[in-house]
Amino acid sequence: MTLSNSVLLAVMTILFLTLGYLGVPVAFALIAGVLVGTIFTPITLQSMIAQLFNGIDSEALMAIPFFLLVGELMTSANVVIRIADLSQALVGHVRGGLAQVTTVFSMFFSGMSGSSSADVAVLSRTMAKPMAREGYRPEFTAALIAAASTIAALVPPSIMAVVYGAIGNVSIAGLFLAGIVPGFFIAIGLMLYCYFFGPAGFRRPRSTFGQLATAGKAAALPMMIPVILLGGILSGWFTPTEAGVIAIAYILLIVIPFLNPGHLKNVPNDFIHAGMIYSLPMITIAAASAFGWLLAYLRGPIVVAGWISGFAGDDAHMIMFALVLVFVIVGDFIEPVPAIIIFMPVVNQLTDQASINAVHMGVVLIVTLAFGLITPPYGLALLMASKFLDVRFSSALKASLPIYIIFFAAIAFTIFVPEVVLWLPKHVFPESVGCFKAPGGTGYICP
Repeated sequence: MTLSNSVLLAVMTILFLTLGYLGVPVAFALIAGVLVGTIFTPITLQSMIAQLFNGIDSEALMAIPFFLLVGELMTSANVVIRIADLSQALVGHVRGGLAQVTTVFSMFFSGMSGSSSADVAVLSRTMAKPMAREGYRPEFTAALIAAASTIAALVPPSIMAVVYGAIGNVSIAGLFLAGIVPGFFIAIGLMLYCYFFGPAGFRRPRSTFGQLATAGKAAALPMMIPVILLGGILSGWFTPTEAGVIAIAYILLIVIPFLNPGHLKNVPNDFIHAGMIYSLPMITIAAASAFGWLLAYLRGPIVVAGWISGFAGDDAHMIMFALVLVFVIVGDFIEPVPAIIIFMPVVNQLTDQASINAVHMGVVLIVTLAFGLITPPYGLALLMASKFLDVRFSSALKASLPIYIIFFAAIAFTIFVPEVVLWLPKHVFPESVGCFKAPGGTGYICP
């Protein structure tokens, strides 16, 4: 029995979405779609199994376990409390108090973990109880923690940027640098929202210079980790994977021995836990790679790209808005990593068609997928925050609705002001955005 490509594409998609709604893990729902597609095509099951392994056979993806281990070591050793104290010294006196501290703390920790899930866990563990004691509603706290955790998807060492760069053959360093501006945009937006519309909280006195210096000194060692990660990558001294290894060595040899030497006996457990966490995205990446390969075989990306082209033509802004709409819808149902892998052929085709800078397109879609972490019905970050704070998901969702405006503004800003978004990569690492050295030998020419 044979089915037309369009019918088979529809069957695979409906099966995947149905299983997802029934609570089947994303990886197994994707593999179910792959199995059905394999049955009705000449493709052998052995070749699809090989494709599962090909999907994770990428050197760039090796950076993910090391970034996860960085976050796990910092959290388990309870070193992050020093960063929370520094955040409080900086903004604890501002209206919104601990809500402001939560956002700033997330900005700092995002530069170490690269994982929104890790951010949710750390923020919930560190900030939820103090905020509850000061009268913050738990649904507001859950919404804020979930929204603040999305910053980790944007600023280096963003795991989402690593996956996008590895799958789409886009400069990871360029995505790191370009994600900083949207990340700060969302952080500042959250701080303004908490200041004008959030609970007033407990107003602390402004920290003195001595108190700020003390907090800065206490947090100095862990705050070197983002410098090591970003500085090493951008200087060309080492790759993202090597940067993660260097950061782990720094934590094991300097941070933990100096700040919490008693935790050294628990380090093997941290490695085990990080490995278990790492297995979750890896099986999803493998399944999504096979699913995406089969979609490409059935000419699905060409069909989707044709629909978008028919609507948007070659207009770069219209194409980006159309892809944003697609990724907002897709992000409501599946995690960002499989969404990137499955739709990358469509993205690459439309990026080339409209002559859009690949890094610019990547940042636009990463911001969109970060937004999907707090939207229903999946909203992984919001689901995690709700669970950690023992709040109904619907209540946390209602509290997060006003925050959506910040993300809409961030997406629009990223689309329409590429000069600002790409300013850092153009001036720090020009080759990452397609710039090349001028024939005269001085400066760069950027398309």
